[in-house]
Amino acid sequence: MRVGAAFPGERVKAHTKAGRAFTELILETFQFNGRLLAVGDGLTKPVGLTSARWQVLGAIDVKPLSVAQIARNMGLARQNVQRLADALEQDGMVEYTPNPDHKRAKLVGLTTHGRSVMNRLGAVQVLWANDVASGISAEQIQTAREVLRKLRLRLGPDSERGRATSTP
Repeated sequence: MRVGAAFPGERVKAHTKAGRAFTELILETFQFNGRLLAVGDGLTKPVGLTSARWQVLGAIDVKPLSVAQIARNMGLARQNVQRLADALEQDGMVEYTPNPDHKRAKLVGLTTHGRSVMNRLGAVQVLWANDVASGISAEQIQTAREVLRKLRLRLGPDSERGRATSTP
């Protein structure tokens, strides 16, 4: 099956029931993502961050990573992560350190200030997440997460993101 627009004169097939549901899920996901970013911007504003910067800090919360590793793990463009990491370095929240596995690709790690900001945001996020999730069972949320994960994996490796693919 070809992915993309139909050629002139080619008949477009209707969605299957699952295909329609998937399309509706995509649209809901776009709306959900927009709301998450807006709420995240509100949560991070008091500490001088944005959702995008918080996402980068969250990627290195456990251990320092290279910009390319952050981008791959988070599904972001490397150039955008580089720009965000540079801004976070200017703000004193991250620092670049030598990478023992790669001479040129330095590691991005949290500074003491960055760790303090992440701790503050973590406390706020716990309260927010508990509030938003109230009334929905943990099992329902875990099922939704698993479905999204399975669909993401069906889209192919992150390195192929955005490419049209064909299946026989």
